[in-house]
Amino acid sequence: MIRIGIIGDIGSGKSYIAQCFGYPVFDADNEVSKLYKKDLKVFNKLKKSLPKFIYSFPIDKSEITKAILSNKSNLKKIIKIVHKEIRKKMNAFIKKNKRKKFVILDIPLLLENKINNKKDVLVFVESKKVEILKRLKSRNNFNKKLYKKFKNIQLSLIYKKKKSNYVIKNDFTSESAKRAIRNILKEI
Repeated sequence: MIRIGIIGDIGSGKSYIAQCFGYPVFDADNEVSKLYKKDLKVFNKLKKSLPKFIYSFPIDKSEITKAILSNKSNLKKIIKIVHKEIRKKMNAFIKKNKRKKFVILDIPLLLENKINNKKDVLVFVESKKVEILKRLKSRNNFNKKLYKKFKNIQLSLIYKKKKSNYVIKNDFTSESAKRAIRNILKEI
């Protein structure tokens, strides 16, 4: 099995590109949402760690947002609790799909949290900044301050691009994305 890690800027279309590969996708953002909605153990750990912000189960994303925006160390506390669980879920996903030719890892902090393996094939999704900002602003839950906090914990895009085996220029049209993916899969 070959693991393909999708990396790039926030809002560059990583999740869309991941889906276009046509292989099983581990979507970390989706898994985090599930943890907030369904995992009582995660709720209890977050509530203990951030009692002024986390009160109700299922966890409301606005509680998480307020915690992150109020104090720099809160994001680190959340990451420490949540990423441990995400890593377990990713390992279960990989085990479940071990007979597949490829699995796609759509994990926003793949390199930052050292979740990738040396043998992973890294695909950098490159998009124009103007397009990214337009897409982000159209999201109903877009918060500029939160966006900046997440940008600050990410490695530079130049570094990520340099670390990548492939680059997909995402112009947000399905034909160009699928053509780029076909070429990558042929080369692997």
